[in-house]
Amino acid sequence: MDLKERTYRTLLVSSAEKMTSPVKTLLVRLGCQPVTEADHISLAKRLLRDRSFDLILINSPLPDDTGVRFAIDAAGSGRCAVLLITSLELYEEITEKVVPFGVFTLPRPVHQQSLTRGLSWMKSARELLRTQEKKTLSVEEKMEEIRLVNRAKWLLISQAGLSEAEAHRVIEKRAMDQSISRRKVAEDIITTYT
Repeated sequence: MDLKERTYRTLLVSSAEKMTSPVKTLLVRLGCQPVTEADHISLAKRLLRDRSFDLILINSPLPDDTGVRFAIDAAGSGRCAVLLITSLELYEEITEKVVPFGVFTLPRPVHQQSLTRGLSWMKSARELLRTQEKKTLSVEEKMEEIRLVNRAKWLLISQAGLSEAEAHRVIEKRAMDQSISRRKVAEDIITTYT
């Protein structure tokens, strides 16, 4: 999928109105929308608990916190890309703390070109996370199918008196004869015997 066609649900955490307005305009222009705003970390935490975001931008510090722990926790969820903007004086120190957790950092003052580049990196990171989410779901679905087939086999062994090899053949044959998945056959057997 072309990245220009995708939109990215974005959380902008900043108490500096001077920065928030132009950054929000840039976010919308670059397809990072809808943009949800929070002016302190406690609100950002509540929003993240209730909704999912693709991108999170944090302009540190905020009235109630630096935002470092929130950035680390949000990135650690594995569901969003996080950018922490900090003062030039603290940039190196904060970068050293957060980079191992996958948090992007930029020093203030942030120029539009730097922010645009940073957002591009964040979008790339988010797409990688999407790919990993799909692979994880695929593996989980396959494992669930194996569990169901094994349960159906054991029901055939205990209830119908078949051997394990016979139970396996019954499931495979029904799936092939009826042109349905082994999972569907297993679910039908489980329903029949329970």
